[in-house]
Amino acid sequence: MDHTRTILGLESSCDDTAAAIVRQSGAAKPEILSSVVFGQTDLHSAFGGVVPEIAARAHAEKLDHCVRDALNESGITLKDLDAVAVTAGPGLIGGVMSGVMCAKGIAAATGLPLVGVNHLAGHALTPRLTDQIPYPYLMLLVSGGHCQFLIARGPEDFTRLGGTIDDAPGEAFDKTARLLGLPQPGGPSVQAEAEAGDPQRFRFPRPMLDRKDCNMSFSGLKTALMRMRDQIVAEKGGLTRQDRADLCAGFQAAVVDVLVGKTRRALALYMDTNPPVATVSVAGGVAANTEIRAGLQAACAEYGAQFTAPPLHLCTDNAAMIAYAGLERFDTGARDGMDLMARPRWPLDQTSPAMLGSGRKGAKA
Repeated sequence: MDHTRTILGLESSCDDTAAAIVRQSGAAKPEILSSVVFGQTDLHSAFGGVVPEIAARAHAEKLDHCVRDALNESGITLKDLDAVAVTAGPGLIGGVMSGVMCAKGIAAATGLPLVGVNHLAGHALTPRLTDQIPYPYLMLLVSGGHCQFLIARGPEDFTRLGGTIDDAPGEAFDKTARLLGLPQPGGPSVQAEAEAGDPQRFRFPRPMLDRKDCNMSFSGLKTALMRMRDQIVAEKGGLTRQDRADLCAGFQAAVVDVLVGKTRRALALYMDTNPPVATVSVAGGVAANTEIRAGLQAACAEYGAQFTAPPLHLCTDNAAMIAYAGLERFDTGARDGMDLMARPRWPLDQTSPAMLGSGRKGAKA
């Protein structure tokens, strides 16, 4: 393959409205020509979480501005594009619909091919965008609404080894932040508070770590923290700054232990497939947590596997990952029509049974 493909990507699955343009010449390293993200943190801060109706309205208002800014930043026009890719699910349905309708409008007006992208595939293929790692690789996709281990063999070929049966780690971080009066999003707030804390003071449970599979649970961990908080308040009449820091440190340590422990089990299963180049990657918003990254890197070293993690700005929701995932689908000849539908649920592994539960930031896949 020696031709150049330039793809516009749109992302609106939760509370970030984004557009980006990615170009790849032949098999050379892909280039992100532009990446624009309008966050909605201020719109939802008073509610302690994402309000779907507010998010959908904001997406509808901002998508065309994102596209305009992405084109201006890249220095190209719609005529220079080869296709438009868009998140078609899973996610909050109102936001996904906004993105799909915007992409359909662009495709109809320009005649560009339309490529629907699974939001989770965007995260899962990010290490190929950033590091060009070869298939097959082990992916820990850990974000606000999802957490699962996947063996990625192709742009639409994923085998799920396990995942969360209830809350994803990102949800647990957000709920912990609310319980302790910290700002949203919870992940960065809890990590920052934990830096001054003692992870040994409060010993929280490590749910399902005794089970010999790759499934996880984080709902009970959040409940344990709430009970410990209430106990401290009952005994002392409130929380000191050190109490809060120690609670955050203990909670974060528990999440790290669960993710690292389950990663070792997923690694054992992955290594049994004898991959030519054993590579493990982590992606998704929670992948920005430095303690989690360090634990995963150590686990990979034990198995002699390479470890990669995307830059922090590509861990959270963005459209560059959607543009690249669309590019990989585009290269296989995949095209979608004007009947492309927005999907609240869309598992990457179509053969495994669905994981239980539906989280605040989207349905489990």
